Amino acid sequence: MPLEPQIDTDFRRLLFKEFCANLCQSVVRGRSVRPIPLTVITLEPIGTVRSPYTDKSQIPKGPGARHDAEGVLEIRADLEPGLTDIEGFSHLFVLWIFHRAEGYELVARPPIDDRPHGVFATRAPRRPNPIGLTVVELLGREGARLRVRGVDMLDGTPIVDVKPYLSGVPADRLRRGWVGEVERRRRGAGA
Repeated sequence: MPLEPQIDTDFRRLLFKEFCANLCQSVVRGRSVRPIPLTVITLEPIGTVRSPYTDKSQIPKGPGARHDAEGVLEIRADLEPGLTDIEGFSHLFVLWIFHRAEGYELVARPPIDDRPHGVFATRAPRRPNPIGLTVVELLGREGARLRVRGVDMLDGTPIVDVKPYLSGVPADRLRRGWVGEVERRRRGAGA
């Protein structure tokens, strides 16, 4: 009995992906390169953001945007032991998922500039892997709940990791890329 057309098409796509991922050798500019294997990475959220923002239009963006909103990082109860000693840090990195983003664009127009930039040079939500990164100030801990200031995520955003914020890079060594150029243009225009 023949396979249904949809199953047959899906099977052919799977075979093609496997063929390309595992067997293909590509030739780029005269030299052979190994293909990047298609690997699926599964991340399980460790918690959820509780934020005053329910719609992305409410999140401050653009020149002079201040992220002073307070929120709570609700970490799963079974992971609470992993928060031991976190109170000693003033700030945290929060890795999270842009769970409402659909698809991606490799070139984005950030709200602070009218020029296009590569998505990896921006904080745009529509990315090949919709992972967000925010630095928040830790205000306190109550069990598995971390009270923080500086949220720029939507209420209900899945959290994939929390790390203490530590930077050994002196301020005079930091470069701000195109953002610094925009800031200089705005200062020169009196904005």
